[in-house]
Amino acid sequence: MQSDDKVVVTGGSGYLASWIVKLLLEDGYAVNTTVRHKSDNAKFGHLTKMADDHPEKLAFFEADLEKEGSFDEAVRGCAVVIHTASPFKISGIRDPENELIKPAVAGVRNIFASIKKTGTIRRVVLTSSIAAIYGDAIESASVEGGIFTDNHWNETSSPENMPYSYSKTLAEKEAMKLTGEIPGLELAVINPGLILGPSLSRRTDATSVQLMRQLTSGLFRLGVPRGTQAIVDVRDAARAHVKAATTAHANGRFIAAPHSRDFLEIARTIRSKNPSLPLPTGYLPTWAFYIIGPLAGYSPGFIRKNFGYDLRFDNSRIQQELDMEFRPWQETVLDHVAQLRKDDLLRRAGK
Repeated sequence: MQSDDKVVVTGGSGYLASWIVKLLLEDGYAVNTTVRHKSDNAKFGHLTKMADDHPEKLAFFEADLEKEGSFDEAVRGCAVVIHTASPFKISGIRDPENELIKPAVAGVRNIFASIKKTGTIRRVVLTSSIAAIYGDAIESASVEGGIFTDNHWNETSSPENMPYSYSKTLAEKEAMKLTGEIPGLELAVINPGLILGPSLSRRTDATSVQLMRQLTSGLFRLGVPRGTQAIVDVRDAARAHVKAATTAHANGRFIAAPHSRDFLEIARTIRSKNPSLPLPTGYLPTWAFYIIGPLAGYSPGFIRKNFGYDLRFDNSRIQQELDMEFRPWQETVLDHVAQLRKDDLLRRAGK
């Protein structure tokens, strides 16, 4: 991008997207960002402060993932689209098609339709997920070296099994198909792992924020399951999107999941600076989670296929081609808890 290019960030009030907007503004770019309702200032008040700090650099537009033409005004005259807006929900799902799948795919189709109309967009950066690379953690036992790469695709999820993962897979494939229909358009895809780290707002509806609040609440005080998660700092995930937007000829998939750590390691690190929190002190056998897991929204099927396995990913491409460096995971979780404490968002089990 050129320094005077304008960037669109969809779903700008989100946990990850807010950091993307912040980094772009700090780098001097003008940003158009979309929100569901401009009247709901409580959800994006932190962005209005950014607008005050960067006069005439941040503009807000209403958009709905499922509404045709919804993104037309936001993308007009811009050079790059960073499409982060997509529903993220892994538990308590009653209607997978309407809660996850339909809006994720429709959002991609509608943003690309707007891109086709405006004719000025040169690159799209899509927020996908490692969920589009694998379906259930049990699959790690069957990949070479136990390490997933950007050549792997999720082929096991469905509306009935891991519908969030299914929605991300369909959305990414749809973006790739539609990119091929617009001459000269480039597509870079970021596939982050479990995103943790400090939020720029006090919102608690992000799944990653809910997870950290559960871990520190005492809900898992008796123990956590074995098996590692692939973790990335929200600030690093945001920087990966900015680098994908600004690095010449950045195309294809870029995995951003550098750290493989389990929840007991995370808890021990948090306890080192927060000894009063009711954190887990050991592992529980997987069978115990068939009893207590549903309290946190995890179904028996999810527990059977995802607890007790180690998730590891090849991050070499993003490090080499986008020159990405990742901060230590300990910094991520400690900063996350510090932000929750500062904003008075730590909670006790049952609340």
